[in-house]
Amino acid sequence: MALAEDTNPMQGFKWVGSRPIRPDGFDKVTGRAKFGADLVLPGMLTGAVLRSPHAHAEIVSIDTSDAEAMPGVKSVVTGADFPEPYGKPAEQDVQRNVMAREKALYEGHVIAAVAALTREQARAALGAIKVTYKVLPHVMNVTEAMADSAVVIHDNMITKNVDPAPEAPSNVASRTVFDGGELDKGFAEADVVVEREFTTKPVHQGYIEPHAAVADTTPDGRSTVWCSSQGHFAMRTYTSNVLGWDASRLKVIPAEIGGGFGGKTVIYLEPLAVRLSQKAGRPVRIVMDRDEVFRASGPTSGASLRVKIGAKNDGTITAADVWMAFEAGAFAGSPVGAASMTALAPYKLENFKIEGFDVVVNKPKVAAYRAPGAPISSFGVESVLDEVATKVGMDPIDFRMHNAVEQGDTATYGPKFPVIGFKETLQAIKDHPNYTAELGPNQGRGVASGFWFNAGMNSTATVNINDDGTATVVTGSPDIGGSRASMALMAAEELGIDVVSIKPVVADTETVGFNDVTGGSRVTLATGAAVVEACRIIVADLKARAAKGWDIEADQVEWVDGRAQPIDGSQPAVSLAELAKNWGRTGGPISATYSHNARGVGAAFSTQVCDLEVDPDTGRVTVLRYLTAQDAGRAIHPSYVEGQLQGGVAQGIGWALNEEYIHNDDGVMENPGFLDYRIPVASDLPMIDTVIVEVPNPAHPYGVRGVGEVGIVPPLAAVANAVAAAADRRITDLPLSPVRILDAILNSED
Repeated sequence: MALAEDTNPMQGFKWVGSRPIRPDGFDKVTGRAKFGADLVLPGMLTGAVLRSPHAHAEIVSIDTSDAEAMPGVKSVVTGADFPEPYGKPAEQDVQRNVMAREKALYEGHVIAAVAALTREQARAALGAIKVTYKVLPHVMNVTEAMADSAVVIHDNMITKNVDPAPEAPSNVASRTVFDGGELDKGFAEADVVVEREFTTKPVHQGYIEPHAAVADTTPDGRSTVWCSSQGHFAMRTYTSNVLGWDASRLKVIPAEIGGGFGGKTVIYLEPLAVRLSQKAGRPVRIVMDRDEVFRASGPTSGASLRVKIGAKNDGTITAADVWMAFEAGAFAGSPVGAASMTALAPYKLENFKIEGFDVVVNKPKVAAYRAPGAPISSFGVESVLDEVATKVGMDPIDFRMHNAVEQGDTATYGPKFPVIGFKETLQAIKDHPNYTAELGPNQGRGVASGFWFNAGMNSTATVNINDDGTATVVTGSPDIGGSRASMALMAAEELGIDVVSIKPVVADTETVGFNDVTGGSRVTLATGAAVVEACRIIVADLKARAAKGWDIEADQVEWVDGRAQPIDGSQPAVSLAELAKNWGRTGGPISATYSHNARGVGAAFSTQVCDLEVDPDTGRVTVLRYLTAQDAGRAIHPSYVEGQLQGGVAQGIGWALNEEYIHNDDGVMENPGFLDYRIPVASDLPMIDTVIVEVPNPAHPYGVRGVGEVGIVPPLAAVANAVAAAADRRITDLPLSPVRILDAILNSED
């Protein structure tokens, strides 16, 4: 574990920084945990969804009469069963994405849905629905979509943030710009300038559990929804908007979640299940097949980039120019804004320009994927930085260290950095034995760094003390990366009781106050802070109760190791368990709720190094070693932190080497399954070594920054830089598949 100077992460802590067994571990390893598809209700129907076979088509007519008359079919819904899209443009896009109206905008777009007694009956009914389409021309990437001759997907889309504003519609939804200084002056001062173009393909989050939803709509016009999501409060809001309901009519109960990585912050099935249940008068469950997950849920963007960076011979970067166009899918909203914010953020720059375009294409609307957009922009920037470092004759770590931001520097996207740990991650990599391990023939080493700003947002927590002295911590943040454990550890630290005496609970939308989604590396920071504050309210209450019994002022009582004791030692200490047992005589139940709008979010940095070997005869890449160092702020549960670091690397390696959406000329996806869309398996990966750097975030009670996002930012570039070193060829198009690498070896003039 690498630490910032004068920092001891365990100093004064008993539980924070320890590694207890996960609270949900028993249920998950024994199969008792209930995921989205596990719920069975009396009289429940099975739902199925009819999806467009075309990438772009006008829906001329839909006839559901034959399907409705089939045996076992209890309800059928189409766009006519939902309100006309209303509200803000982004809300209308969600409504149109859940159910197509006038046009199908991508292969897999929902046309209708059916609920029947059995899965077979539901699927047969889909085949009986008659849909007449008028097939339209389609665009499948940003180059096609931005061409002057391109078919325009939305005839009312006028590019935002362009001055003067365009008069004609296009497929460019918006433009993002960050700039500073004088680019021409900066490049004129450079001794070395490198410019490259890059492309990436859409990739999926690859969560193991497909989307699932169960809805039980009752005659009083209310519905209870069970779903696997990263935020059931958000699911309630989105679903009620699609239905045209008040949110109070929906109760959303969180199921366990079998992976999300950003891809389950979006609704797909919930409004369909509610409406089918309402029409049938019975509960309805819908579960996506893997084919549907790929064709109809959001991957992250494919993108095109141009990166130009100049530097002096002493390694000082003088200018950087980054241009990016991101696929948004069929509706606006790619992560190009976040990509623009993060692209150059790790480095001190006086002269720079970052320009990004959000471009619609005839593919599924993109969804978040860990640090959305940042891995793509980092791929281009860190690849060019690697070449610049080589040309000026500097070690890649030293080059980054020379230009690294630190406390007080202004980020390229605006704010000044508070306490950060970027340089500490660089030093941790340089000090590790992996960095100097000997390389053999056809082997290469690649370095890359990455940044993510992390999120705060809103959280609520309730802490209840039980009469046996144990505690229940109630939050509304679905547990994806170990938040139950981190909540319990921080509560145990505050209350001074054993962590096994803390029961963390993820509650439904009617049981706990509002919580934003589990995403953006926000939960341990924001929900954790709410838990800490609720515990501190309880401790103050317990001290006051003890003081009253001793007939002294509350400020004369201290809380030590789960006990109240007079500061002067005049009375024996009283434990939490004793106070809880007598709560009826000292003021009633002991409970506290704290709602928190998090501020002081801690920025996160990661530096990684990849060693790999390229087979010159086949182009196959074997990853030999991988090392990642990341500033966690404070590792509340180090095992979970290590898992987050390793998971980000594993996904990044897959993104770099194998993963991509492949569409044919008709806009139909050709690899919608894990046999043809190849995510890394154990045999593809080495042991992933981790170094947890801890530079505490002073704005959090325990120094938390958040760890789930930034770990996936550097791998694309780290792998690409290692391939360039091993193959002596710079390949700028992802994925770095054997065919692409072999072609570069045999045919490249670079």
